[in-house]
Amino acid sequence: MKERFYMCTAATYQTKDFYMGRTLDYEFSYGEKIAIMPRNYPLQYRHGLKNIEHYAMIGMAHVVEDYPLYYDAVNEKGLGMAGLNFVGNACYQEVKEGAVNVAQYEFIPWVLSQCASLNEAKKLIQTMNLVNTPYNEQLPVASLHWIIADQSGSITVESVKEGLNIYENPVGVLANNPSFDKQLFNLNNYMSLSPKQPQNLFSKELDLQTYSRGMGALGLPGDLSSMSRFVRVAFTKMNGQSKDNERDSVNQFFHILGSVEQQRGCCEVDDGKYEITIYTSCWNSQKGIYYYTTYNRRQITAVNMHKINLDGQHLTSYPMLDDEEFYEQN
Repeated sequence: MKERFYMCTAATYQTKDFYMGRTLDYEFSYGEKIAIMPRNYPLQYRHGLKNIEHYAMIGMAHVVEDYPLYYDAVNEKGLGMAGLNFVGNACYQEVKEGAVNVAQYEFIPWVLSQCASLNEAKKLIQTMNLVNTPYNEQLPVASLHWIIADQSGSITVESVKEGLNIYENPVGVLANNPSFDKQLFNLNNYMSLSPKQPQNLFSKELDLQTYSRGMGALGLPGDLSSMSRFVRVAFTKMNGQSKDNERDSVNQFFHILGSVEQQRGCCEVDDGKYEITIYTSCWNSQKGIYYYTTYNRRQITAVNMHKINLDGQHLTSYPMLDDEEFYEQN
C-alpha cells in the first residue's frame, strides 16, 4: 500500500496557562474520538513492556478494539504530544533483542504514561528503540514526526534512516516535510517580517510609502505547503496577543491555527477529492481540558478529563460533534 500524504500543523501557546494543539488535514475522517485513558487502563505494549499504573491522558484518537491510536494527547501532568505526517523521511528500526522496543503507534502513550515533564521525556526517549511494528495488517505504520512540549519548552523528535534526532524547538511549531532543522533554518528568509508598518529602506531617492495596513508582513507565505504553513503559524503565534483568561487564550489559539486552515476545493488530492481541515484541537495542559472544532462545526467544544474517574480501568471516548448549530438572534 502506497502511503498517502496528509498535511497538519501543530503549535504551542503560553499565557497564564500553557496551551497546545494542532490541525489535522485530510480528505476524509477515520471517525476520530476524544479518548480519555485513566490511570489504571491496562497498557500492554507489543514487545513485552507493560504499564499497570500510569498517568492519565486525554487526546484525539482512532479507537480500535478499545485501544486509542492517539494522534495527539496531553497527560494529567501537563506534558503534550502531537504526531504529524513525515512521509519520505520517517524511518523506524527493526526489533532488537534486549532493547526497549516501542512500536511507532505506541510512542505517544509510552511517553505520556511515564513522563511528568519535558525533561523526563527527553531522557526516556533516548532509552528506546522506535520500531516499525504495525498495529495490524489494515493499519500500516504511519510515517510521523512529533512535537513534545510543556510549559518549560518543546522538542521535535524525528526517527530517520540515520537514527533518532531530538531537536530543541524554540518556536513551538511543527508542520510536515522537510525535516525540522530545515524548517527552522528557513525562518531566516523571513526575518524582516514585522507586525509594524515598514520603513522605506529600498532607496532614499524614492518616496515610497505604505498604502495599506499590514504591509510589515509583506512576503509572509500564503500557500498550503508545509514549509509555508510553518512560517505562517510561527509568525502568527510569536506575534499573537491575547488576555490571560481561558476564554481569550483558547479563542486566540484557534485563530493562530486558523491561519493555516484548509478549505474544501483548494487542495485536490484526487479527482473530486479535496483535503480539508478535519479538526483543530487546543488543550489547556494545566487543566486537562481538550477543545476542538471540526470543518463542519465552528463552535468550540470542550471535554474535561477531570470530569471522569481517572482512577478507573476503562477507556472513555466521545465522538467528535460535527453538526453546525446556528444561533438565531432574531
